[in-house]
Amino acid sequence: MSVYTNVLPHELDEFLENYSLGQLQQFAGISNGIENTNYFVTTSKGQYVLTIFEQLTLDDLPYFLELMAFFSEVNIPTAHPIADNQNEYIRILNSKPAALVKRLNGVSIDIANVKQCKEIGVQMAKMHLSSKQFKFSREASRNEDWRIQTSKLVMPKLNKDEQDLLNQELNYIKTTKVGHLHTSVIHADLFRDNALFIDDELTGVIDFYYAYNGFSIYDLAVTVNDWCTSGDNNRDKENLVAFLTAYQTIRYIEENERNAWIYVLRLAALRFWLSRLQDKYFPRSGEITHTKDPNRFKAIIEDRFNNQDEIMSIWDVC
Repeated sequence: MSVYTNVLPHELDEFLENYSLGQLQQFAGISNGIENTNYFVTTSKGQYVLTIFEQLTLDDLPYFLELMAFFSEVNIPTAHPIADNQNEYIRILNSKPAALVKRLNGVSIDIANVKQCKEIGVQMAKMHLSSKQFKFSREASRNEDWRIQTSKLVMPKLNKDEQDLLNQELNYIKTTKVGHLHTSVIHADLFRDNALFIDDELTGVIDFYYAYNGFSIYDLAVTVNDWCTSGDNNRDKENLVAFLTAYQTIRYIEENERNAWIYVLRLAALRFWLSRLQDKYFPRSGEITHTKDPNRFKAIIEDRFNNQDEIMSIWDVC
């Protein structure tokens, strides 16, 4: 949610003429996140988030916007896209695709607690089950080809130990076979900064622009790698148990999914280590930009490799 495309007041006024949202009162760029340009927009009729898509195309976008609308309409707390006066979710602003969504109340959290992890677990399970009725399908953008290309790009920037670790993980992912796993639409990026809370109540799941149809258990791994890695081992385990237990009140995690737990944790950590390395060494220019430390996911990869027995023991209590 960095700002790469600057929008002037008169440009936004002209854009809003295509909607029935009243008059523009104020707007401001949002610095969190890294992929798209985002603004908070306030009009005489409400508060919204404007997203200008820096890499996604007009062909890509219907999946994500229809998905957000679908989840909102089945009572999962997501930001419903705003249709323009022609009943379309997508318009062009400054030669790029753009969309407005309803701004949700709440703020993201720095350190998760048990109640918040339970909330995320329940809602993720509801997303996985309800998405069976979603009419669109999409493959992952951060797939094996992306991993190979990005690894080649960043490899010369790494020291010898980091190169060895990256090669180790690439080989592990390539050679490890997992059986048939439950699939659904997955968020694939449900970090703490993509969830909004008022106290312990989940008020919004946002930023679905990496969503695709994939392994449900991978979605859990992405979230666990962020929500349950504070460095406080007792708190992290309590949060992990709360998250997995709450999820299973809605959808049971099957035995073959449990057996793939180390694999998906390492796959998820590798994906975000690579993307953060790419952002660090090959940053895009923008008026407001925000990059994240890749070393956090390097440490998570090392932990997942070194503590496999302990990690798998979670299924004794979940």
